[in-house]
Amino acid sequence: MAEHQGAGGTSTEFDRLERDVVDHFFTLQPGYAVFLGLHDYDGRVPELSRTATDRWVEGVDRLLARLRGTPATELSEARAIDRMLLELLLESPRFDILESRDLDRNPMVYVGGISLTSYMVRAYAPVADRVGAIVRTLEAAPRLLDDGRRRLEVALPKPFLTLSLAIGGGLPTHFAEAEAFARSSSPALGDAVKRAREPAEAAVTDFLDRIRNEWLPKATDDFALGPERYQRLLWVREGIRTPFEEIRREGEADRLRNQARLEEISGGAANVHARFETLFLDHSSAAELIPTAQAFVAEAKEFVRSHDLVTIPEPAICRVEETPSYGRALSTASMNPPGPFDVGGEEGIYYVTPVDAAWTPARQEEWLRSLNRPMLKNITIHEVFPGHYLQFLHFRHSTGSLARKVYLSPSFTEGWAHYCEQLAIEAGLDAGGWQAEAAQLHDALLRDCRLLASIGLHTGGMSVEEATQLFIDRAHFERLPAEREAIRGTFNPEYYCYTLGKLRILDARRRLLASTFHGSQRAFHDRLLSTGAPPVGLLEQLLLAV
Repeated sequence: MAEHQGAGGTSTEFDRLERDVVDHFFTLQPGYAVFLGLHDYDGRVPELSRTATDRWVEGVDRLLARLRGTPATELSEARAIDRMLLELLLESPRFDILESRDLDRNPMVYVGGISLTSYMVRAYAPVADRVGAIVRTLEAAPRLLDDGRRRLEVALPKPFLTLSLAIGGGLPTHFAEAEAFARSSSPALGDAVKRAREPAEAAVTDFLDRIRNEWLPKATDDFALGPERYQRLLWVREGIRTPFEEIRREGEADRLRNQARLEEISGGAANVHARFETLFLDHSSAAELIPTAQAFVAEAKEFVRSHDLVTIPEPAICRVEETPSYGRALSTASMNPPGPFDVGGEEGIYYVTPVDAAWTPARQEEWLRSLNRPMLKNITIHEVFPGHYLQFLHFRHSTGSLARKVYLSPSFTEGWAHYCEQLAIEAGLDAGGWQAEAAQLHDALLRDCRLLASIGLHTGGMSVEEATQLFIDRAHFERLPAEREAIRGTFNPEYYCYTLGKLRILDARRRLLASTFHGSQRAFHDRLLSTGAPPVGLLEQLLLAV
C-alpha cells in the first residue's frame, strides 16, 4: 500500500500504526481491498482455518493495545477520530469471528468469498494481469471451501444453508463467464482459466452436496444473536451506544409517519392497495427494462444538478447492465462503484436484474410489476444519483486520512442512499406527483420493517413467520417477497442500516442545517460526503470537526 503521509508531510508513529492496522485488516479481507481499488490484493483469498483466524485475532489484540495506548495529547481532534475508526475497523471482524461466530455458523462466508467480478468489469490493468488474479482466486477456492467444511458446526441455521445453496449454485455460471472473458482476449488465457475452473467447480459441487446431505437434515432455527450481541453489533459497526429498544421506537415512529403520509396521498387507508396496483401496472416490457433504467440515470443526474442538491464531481458516467447471473438470487438492483483508490476511471455500473426467459409468464409479469417505472426511478435515485454512485465519487475525491478512505459504514452508505429517496421527493421529483411519492413511501416502509424485523428476530424471539407477517401487514408486501425479506433478516441483521442511517442523517440536518450550514442543503450534503463513509454514531462529531 502506498505510504500515507501525516499532515505535515512526514510519517509519524501514528501514521505507521494506521498503516499497520489497515494492512492487518486486509489480510482477512483482501476482497474488500480490491473493491476499494487496492489491486496489490488481487487474487488473494484469506485463510479461514481456525489456526489462521486465531493468529489473526492475536494480531488484532496487539494492535488495539497500541491504539489505546496512544496518548490523546499526541493526537489532533481529527486524528483522535481516526483512532476510533481504526479501533472499530478491527473490532468489527473480531466480533464476527469470536462473538457472532460467522465462520463456524454460516456457509455463506465461504461460497460468498469467491467473486471474480472486480477483475472483469473494470479495465484498471491489462487483461492478462486481471486474468491472472482470476486464476489465483479459482486455484484458492478449494482450500477456502475446505476450511469451511472443516470448521462449520454440525447443526447450522436453516436459512443460512438454503441461501448458501442459492449463492453457490450460481458460481459455476460465474466461473464460465470468467472463462469467456479471458478467452475473448486470447485462447491461452481462456485455457488458463479453464484449468483452474475445473477443480474449483468440483470443490463447489462437493461443498453444496455436503450442505444438502449433511447439514440440511440437521438444520436448526437457532439464528438469533441475542440482546447482548445485538447491542454489541451496533457498537462495532456504527459506534452507537443507543439501546436497541430506543432505536426500535424510532423506527416504529418513522413507520407510522410514512404510513400516515401514504394514506393521505391515497385518500384513505382503504385506497392504499388500489394506489399500489395502479403503480405496479405502469411497467416497461422485459426488453425495455435496461433502456428505461439508463434513461432514469440521465434524468436523475439532471434533477440533482438543476435543484442544486449536492455537487456532482465530473466526470460522472454510469452505465446500466444486467445483473450477472450468479448475483440474481439476492439482488433486484445494485451499484458497482469505482473505489476510492481505483485507477480504472470514474465510471459506475448500475446492475438491474432482468426477467429470466425461463420463468413462467406469470412470474415474469410479477417481476416487471415489482420494477414498475415509479419504483425503478426511486431505485435509480438510491443506486446512482444522488445515492450510492454519487457518494462514491465524493469518496474518491475526498482528502481524508487513510482510515477514512478505508472505513465503509453500512448505515452511512445505505442511509445516505435511502435519505436521497426522501430528499428527491422533498425537492419535487416528477412535479410532486403521487406516483413518485408512493414509490418512495413503499420503499421507506420496507426499510422500516427491516429495522423492526432485525431487532425482533435477534432480540425479541420473533419467528420467521411473524417477521413475514410484519412485511405483509406493514410494508404491503405479498407473501413470497415478504418471506424472502424475513429470511434475509436471519442472516443479515444489519439490514437495519437503511432506516438507522437515514434517521441519523435527518437528525444531523435538523440540528445543523441552519446553524452550521446557513440553510444550504448543498453545503450540508457536500460536507457530509466529504467525511467518507464513517460510522453514523460519529456523524455529528465529524460534521463539526471537518
